[in-house]
This record gives sequence, structure tokens and C-alpha cells, in this order.
Amino acid sequence: MARPIWSGALNFGLVTVPVQLYSATEDHTVHFRQFQRGTSDRIRYKRVNERTGKEVDYSDIVKGYELDDGEYVLIERDELEEIAPGRSRTIDIDNFVDLDEIDPIHFQKSYWLAPAKKEFARAYGLLLEAMRDTNRAGIARFVMRNKEYLAAVRAGDDLLVLDTLLFADEVRNPAEELRDLPEPVAPRGRELDMAVSLIESMSDEWRPERYRDNYTERVKQLIEDKRSGRTVTPEEGPPEPTKVVDLFEALSRSVQSRKKGGKGTREPARREPDLSELTKAELERMARDLDVKGRSKMSRAQLERAVRAARPRRKRAS
Repeated sequence: MARPIWSGALNFGLVTVPVQLYSATEDHTVHFRQFQRGTSDRIRYKRVNERTGKEVDYSDIVKGYELDDGEYVLIERDELEEIAPGRSRTIDIDNFVDLDEIDPIHFQKSYWLAPAKKEFARAYGLLLEAMRDTNRAGIARFVMRNKEYLAAVRAGDDLLVLDTLLFADEVRNPAEELRDLPEPVAPRGRELDMAVSLIESMSDEWRPERYRDNYTERVKQLIEDKRSGRTVTPEEGPPEPTKVVDLFEALSRSVQSRKKGGKGTREPARREPDLSELTKAELERMARDLDVKGRSKMSRAQLERAVRAARPRRKRAS
């Protein structure tokens, strides 16, 4: 059973809901120790004074910030604690934004946000349903482990999800970081049509359970093979880049392969759902996919009529 890593209150307007934060993800990376080759001797690190070569106790170490002239400003731990925002007990929502407007590059890590006790379920459920109906995310700030975070609070399937976000100045500008930005090149002839056809033939629903961490599984198999004394078979190398002169031909072969039932062929089209049986949240998602204007202010009946009217237009447009 997971334990909360943070407890406090979620505030929006004058409503306060005591909540607990749980990590929604876990790391399955295979971790290694370091050894000297040819021995079973572990490699360990020591904190050493570079001038004397003597080991330094952790309590005698202070932090230093390097200035432009090479000098350092030394900072004590208690000095950082004095100016730190402290251990915050609240997640304060400043405003709500359309979830689709947040560029995924800003997302860091996801957490589950659950009510602290059952008696707070009503206010919690109200916020969850309202955010689901409007497709809004609450932008908030909170402090955890002496670090301030920007966060987006959004509606998940059954509970609220908090995603920590990068601040604007933490996202690099590609024009400043890349030596040469790729220049736009107009596609030749039917290359664009063929590329679009390939994308359409490879399109499917997002189902995360179908994807696995193949590299980690191969690392674990390598460990087991070496432990058992079995021969290790290397994987094939990456394919060669497609030459520009062969681009159209490569696209054409790819499309033909998909049509003949190649790897990852799309499943048969599913029957259109009966709109009268869908919930308001499901209709809201369909309205968002169909780009129905004003959907956030519609009732369930209005959403059903709008989606029913928009579906034929999309089919004619395609």
C-alpha cells in the first residue's frame, strides 16, 4: 500500500479540501554498482579536500556558488533554510486554463491527489467533476521538500492528478541552443500525400499497456544469461538513414506494407457509439475532438445535439 509523500490542503476560491499526494509513477531502471575489472572489489567515493587529499566529514562541508571571476560565495545550510519558503501545507490554485493549451514540454512528474478523509469526498468530487466537464487544469504552486513547484491539477479517470511543471525559464529556446535549426523544405510532388497516407495507416488509439520497456528487459536477460553462463546474442544495429532520392519510394513501400497487413496494421473500425448512452464527460471529450465551440458551457442534452450535428460534417470533410 502506497504511503502519501505530502499532506496538506487544496485551495480553490474559498473552498479548502484536505488532500494527500501519492507518487503515480515508479522507476524500473536496472541499477548497477561499480567494480574494478578483474576483481570483486567495489568502487566507492569519498569527499576529499583537493588541496590536502584528506577526507572531509559531511558536517564540515558548505556549499559554494562560483562567480564569473572564478571566486566563490560560500553558503551555510542554515542560511538556505532561513530564506527557503519552508514546508508548505497548501496547494493554492491561482487560475484555471484549458488543459490542451499546456505544451507537454512543461510536464515533469505525475502524482495522485486524494482526499485526506472520507468526509471531504463531496467537495473533492465536486472539483473533480467540474474540471472534467470543462477540460480545465488548475495552475497552482506548492512547496515539497524545501522546493517550490509549479503544478497543474487536472481530472483523471477516478481522481485528481497533479503534474509538476517546468517554469518558463527552465524550458530552453531551440534557436539559442541548437547550432543550426532545420530549415523548412517544401515536399516534392506527392511526397506529402504519401507521408500523410502512411501516418493515417499507422494511426490507432492510445493504449499504453501495449508498450513495454524492451531495453530494460534485454538488460535483465543479459544479467540472467551471464549468471547462467549462456551465450549472449547481440541485437541487430539500427537501420541506415533513408536517402533523399529514395524518400518517395520508401514512403510508397511503407504504405503498401500497411495495406497488405504489415506489422501494426490498424484494427477494423469500431461501431459508432450511441450518443444517448454516453455520459456528459464522454460527450465533452467527443465535442473536444470535434472542435465544437462553446462546449464548456453546454448541458448534457446540448452536448449530445452538438456532437450529433458535428459528426457528419467531419465525415464529409474527410
